[in-house]
Amino acid sequence: MSTDSAEVLRLPGAVIPEGCVSWDAEQAGRWTRGLPPRWVPVRARTSVFVALPVVAAGGAGLLHRSAGLPAWAAALVALHVVWLVLRPEAALVLVPFAVAVVSTLGDLAWPVRLGLTAALVGVWVAVGLRLAARKRQRAAGLEAAGGVSAEVPRAPGGGGGGGRAERGTFLLWSGLVTVVAGGALYATAGLWDLAEDRQVVPAAGWCLAGLGLTVLFSAVSARRRAVGLRGAPVPVLRVLVRENGDVETEVFAADDLAALRPLFTVSTIEVDGRADDDEHDDDEDDADDADDESLRELISRIDDERAGPLREAVLYGTPYDGAEVVFLAAADKAGEPPVVEASVGPVRPVTALAYRWRARTERGKALREARQEELRGAAAAVVGAEPTGPKTALVKVRRWRAGWADWFAVGLVLLFLPIYWEDSGWWRYGYGLVATLLAALLLPRRIAWRVTADREGLWFNGLSGPRYLAWDHVRAVGCEGARLRIHSRQASFEEWRVASPRWPRLETRLGLLHPYERTAAEITAMWQDPEARPAGLADERERGRALWPIGIVIGAAGAAAVILLP
Repeated sequence: MSTDSAEVLRLPGAVIPEGCVSWDAEQAGRWTRGLPPRWVPVRARTSVFVALPVVAAGGAGLLHRSAGLPAWAAALVALHVVWLVLRPEAALVLVPFAVAVVSTLGDLAWPVRLGLTAALVGVWVAVGLRLAARKRQRAAGLEAAGGVSAEVPRAPGGGGGGGRAERGTFLLWSGLVTVVAGGALYATAGLWDLAEDRQVVPAAGWCLAGLGLTVLFSAVSARRRAVGLRGAPVPVLRVLVRENGDVETEVFAADDLAALRPLFTVSTIEVDGRADDDEHDDDEDDADDADDESLRELISRIDDERAGPLREAVLYGTPYDGAEVVFLAAADKAGEPPVVEASVGPVRPVTALAYRWRARTERGKALREARQEELRGAAAAVVGAEPTGPKTALVKVRRWRAGWADWFAVGLVLLFLPIYWEDSGWWRYGYGLVATLLAALLLPRRIAWRVTADREGLWFNGLSGPRYLAWDHVRAVGCEGARLRIHSRQASFEEWRVASPRWPRLETRLGLLHPYERTAAEITAMWQDPEARPAGLADERERGRALWPIGIVIGAAGAAAVILLP
């Protein structure tokens, strides 16, 4: 693992608490050795977080319909899939009840009962090891701090105290909504058309309500820990931090200047302490402009999967799996005052397995970037070899438009439509009309996009009409992976992009040049060299027409097919 920063952005010495020690590699090694065995799930990717509730709901429905478990019992058993990863405290308490349910209720065959019981006992052992590891991590963190503590700082310009603890508010409302949705689903189980649905829906409703209660428990726990963090002086440690491509804060040992081994990650947000008085309106306007610029830089970094600069920080709070922490960190730009960042998610240690996975991912990314640079160089060479000069000056405008790559992408999507066409009932009409709406909004630009270049800038067609970007306002042009993107220096101009499937390795082997690579190279040449730009100005017809009529045709045809065809 490496960082893009050439040097570490340091904190002013005056803001570092007196006696605060550095969390060096030796102490950090003791902390990481306190992690549970590698087979115990401590962290998971975002896709797993999304999949777990779906798996739990499906499992609950299957246990209720096929195994004869009551709906509430099926949900209780299935939810341990979620609690194993997200809420080990709940699993530790509820596994015995789930084992009793599996042993006494339902029409399960004894091998199934035995298998479910063994799985639940395995969950109980795993969460027990994970919670025991938390105690070891907490002890190692306290030892590393050496007894030094300090009050959590408030945001610059904020009021007195440690700031209002808002942690858990979003989770609280999300949990309430989920509980209500689960209750509504259970109450309407008899209204479903198919008998199979009526058998599955009650368990899914209980499972959804259980997920809501889990989120509520997470909200209460997070709020309690956040308030406790600000209620009294807490242990402090000097560390290094940076923001990774997933917009998470990575924490490194204070002497890990190359950012080789992240200790843990945590989602954070900068605490805004700006006052609301009218006399500060001008300052707030300037701050809002800076925030807009920072947001654009953040979005660009996320798209490029680049890490932020490595910064020195003071960690407030004892680090362990599931903890809440606060950072007083150097700003991501030199010369700016330090910022206070509070966690909006739990601390998640980076296990040895996760570290190796990330290292492998970075190596793969480096290979892809090298291959992409090779393709980019080939496209630039082809464009550079084309004749320029008096012949180019005769060209009034240049155009690039959707081609075979874009139509191929749309064709791939259309191939999957017959899979869903045989469904019946209101479900077919629901997703059919939603898919039609999305197609009407997205397909016109996919199959009919056009970029027109003239002497003064670029014109892009769209649903509502053409948009204009002057050459001086172009910030970057590039073909990155499957996406062709053009960035602007103007905050009011939304980034223009299109995407299509591609296989860079095959392109390199066969010597093919993807249309997007050639388009990016030609536009880049015009952007960087005024002599290569067209000589004329695009008239109204050449700028491109609005694409909304195509959207209306697609929407009408799709709606008619969904409603009228058998």
